[in-house]
Amino acid sequence: MTSTLLVAVTEAPVARRAIDWAAQRAADRHQGVELMSVIGGAVGAVGEHAVIEAAMAARQSVLEAEAERIAARGIPVRVRVERGNPVARLVDASTDAALLVIGSDDRGPGTGYERGVHGVRIAAGAHCPVVVVPDRDLDGRTGVVVGVDGSEVSEHALAFAEAEADRLGEPLTVVTAWSPIVTPHNPGVYPPEYLTNMQALSEEAMALAVAGLSSDYPDLQVVRHVEQGYPSAVLNRLGAHARLVVVGSHGRGAIARFLLGSISEEVLAHLATVTAIVR
Repeated sequence: MTSTLLVAVTEAPVARRAIDWAAQRAADRHQGVELMSVIGGAVGAVGEHAVIEAAMAARQSVLEAEAERIAARGIPVRVRVERGNPVARLVDASTDAALLVIGSDDRGPGTGYERGVHGVRIAAGAHCPVVVVPDRDLDGRTGVVVGVDGSEVSEHALAFAEAEADRLGEPLTVVTAWSPIVTPHNPGVYPPEYLTNMQALSEEAMALAVAGLSSDYPDLQVVRHVEQGYPSAVLNRLGAHARLVVVGSHGRGAIARFLLGSISEEVLAHLATVTAIVR
């Protein structure tokens, strides 16, 4: 793995937002950027080769123009144009990246997607953390939100989130959401002491999760948030006012290229802000 940020560049307008996010992060952390486009859709039709070659040449020109814009800020940058399946190519390229940045055409609640589920499949299969940038203006937002549940993968998410909050100089909100056991015979009816104990146990788990933050980042403002609720819903609600949401996703397996995990996939399905998926 290198310190290079890999940015997937498509013809969609959100690609410029993804590039700019990566460029700022690279400038802050003294990293390089690689802009990558993949030309797909080949079916083997007669005359297709010339069409693909023309598309690759056009995309090369676009990437070189973007690279020149980034390099003017003193950021090391290179470009790559390949042909093939975009998901597979980007997943393979992520092996040598510190971070993969992709754009999403999600423009907010009720708008839906234009380009399908490729982003989820890329995030599920990538070998490095993936940052998904939505296609909307996020000016005025502040802070980083991260979900923790006591698992090892949430520890990795917390480490990523605290480093990003420190980089931005903004508060870190650490979130634990818990749900009571479903009781089919008496749905929604629980002894008060049970709910009180669940909240207390979750607060204890939170205290353990954040115990080392003050020593790692003594100037970091940390806000603990523990509440009853479904994790993705809580994260998306708090993320609506944040610059970044960070969630953990469990390890890659034989079918992990297509399955991301319920919580992280639900967070991406209702993309509240720039969102990082960390393993």
